[in-house]
Amino acid sequence: MTSSERKINPNVSLKASSGTILPVVGERNVLITSALPYVNNIPHLGNIIGSVLSADVFARYSRSRNYNTLYICGTDEYGTATETKALEEGITCQELCDKYNTIHKEVYEWFDIGFDYFGRTTTQHQTEIAQEIFLKLHKNGYLHEDTMVQLFCEKFLADRYVEGTCPKCGYEDARGDQCDSCGQLLNAIELVNPRCKSDNNTPITRESKHMFLDLASLQKDVEEWVEKTSVEGKWSSNGKTITQAWLREGLKPRCITRDLKWGTPVPLEDMKDKVFYVWFDAPIGYFSITANYTHEWEKWWKNPEHVKLYQFMGKDNVPFHTVIFPSSLIGTKEDWTLLHHISTTEFLNYENTKFSKSRNIGVFGTDAKDTDIPVSVWRYYLISSRPETNDSIFTWKEFITKNNNELLANLGNLVNRVMKFVAAKYNRILPSFSVDQEAEQDLIKNVNNLLTDYIDALENVKLRSGLEIAMEISRQGNGYLQESKLDNSLFANNPEKCASVIGITINLIYLISAIFGPYMPSTGESIVRQLNAPLRNIPDMWTMDIEPGHHLGKAEYLFTKIDMKKENEFLEKYGGVIKNKEAEKKVNKTNKANKKSKA
Repeated sequence: MTSSERKINPNVSLKASSGTILPVVGERNVLITSALPYVNNIPHLGNIIGSVLSADVFARYSRSRNYNTLYICGTDEYGTATETKALEEGITCQELCDKYNTIHKEVYEWFDIGFDYFGRTTTQHQTEIAQEIFLKLHKNGYLHEDTMVQLFCEKFLADRYVEGTCPKCGYEDARGDQCDSCGQLLNAIELVNPRCKSDNNTPITRESKHMFLDLASLQKDVEEWVEKTSVEGKWSSNGKTITQAWLREGLKPRCITRDLKWGTPVPLEDMKDKVFYVWFDAPIGYFSITANYTHEWEKWWKNPEHVKLYQFMGKDNVPFHTVIFPSSLIGTKEDWTLLHHISTTEFLNYENTKFSKSRNIGVFGTDAKDTDIPVSVWRYYLISSRPETNDSIFTWKEFITKNNNELLANLGNLVNRVMKFVAAKYNRILPSFSVDQEAEQDLIKNVNNLLTDYIDALENVKLRSGLEIAMEISRQGNGYLQESKLDNSLFANNPEKCASVIGITINLIYLISAIFGPYMPSTGESIVRQLNAPLRNIPDMWTMDIEPGHHLGKAEYLFTKIDMKKENEFLEKYGGVIKNKEAEKKVNKTNKANKKSKA
């Protein structure tokens, strides 16, 4: 259809960005990062919702409000985790990084994650910026050299090369840097019964010289910054709780170098064989990745007066972003764009257990596409189950139910019912209509109240709440159709009322395309394609922006029903309840047999 067949308020069209995105004085400049995913694995659903998907929803919302927005991410490629995985796969570290960087890109592209730039940390910009920050900390007296007792097994063992029993909770497979069971950060030397990951031998201890970041000297500055920013930026509750726990305990010097080959070299002659510890180095990746996007990267990262930084991550990453990384930047004495808002998640588990690639349990990024279930359904389910305050559980039963009873029965029904009616009765041309009657005015009032709540939720990065409000706006539309009794009889006997119902619901569907767009961009695109309309912004108030005489497009199904029988098929394929129950039956059967033989 030609643009002449469109009759739409031109002021509602979403602005399309062109060229390099830079901060603009006088505009709202929003800088967004999600925790850089480790390059040594395929992300599972918990990884995806914990960082990149949550950040993407907020970035899309910000763009829909016409904020000047930049969303940066990339793979975290240095460190022990990469070395151990490369050793396991029998390839070089660079080959491993190239392989998994490509996999991550493909996964996120399928999930409709709209990065403005997705990079990686193994770049020259990373080396230059990290070394420059290190040298400024050194010059300002916030670094000191000390010896550290390390585990040794043919070579000094970095944290990830060691496993053992957690001294805090007794978990037997704790890593040398962190316990996956209790979440406590560890030093490898603290592990009980440590073992070398490569050969399972018991390592010995030796001393090695390293550089330490003097966090204790920076504590007062960090505390003042946290006290101010956590309130202004409305940090998530677990972000504040975890940070305050670290500060209450008192900050201690932290080693920021490692005896490794794969990493950013330490720019000191007597430490030329060492590299930066990944948790000093990795957050600097936000800068270096932006620098690979634009040589004017400092306009984003050294511009706190005009830029607000929003960061998204799982709770295990919090102290590095609210204590250690800000300390490193504050210690340089430069005017960095520091964190404004931190949005964190708890853990998403799978059915009755944890995600495990080695045991074939759970849905990983490459699996979702293979199910042939549209990406919008995955995005909807993950955000609606986002573990914002407590751990949550992915279950196939709930996944299918949400598709059938919420997406299909609510949103899909509203759009399809109205679009088909307009095609059948009005030849896809919007009739002249009025919204002056009480029923229409009530709908406008209710929707505008909900729209205010939606914007408030998203402004405060309450993503799950925003999605619930969006679904309620759709329910209001369905309720209005039911009360208005839209059918052939209304069209024949009360054409004015029928035209009003069609006019206002078509405009409601246009609004819905915008408010669901951040959550399900491909669904929003389908809706505007059916409406023959451009992508629209999210307004403060809902108005009638598609005018009489507008030519609509063709109807499309937004969602299709998923048979509940598919639950068992998915459980069988991706592990979980069925496999665990079958294993339990086998164990019980064996135990009974053993008891009989002993008797």
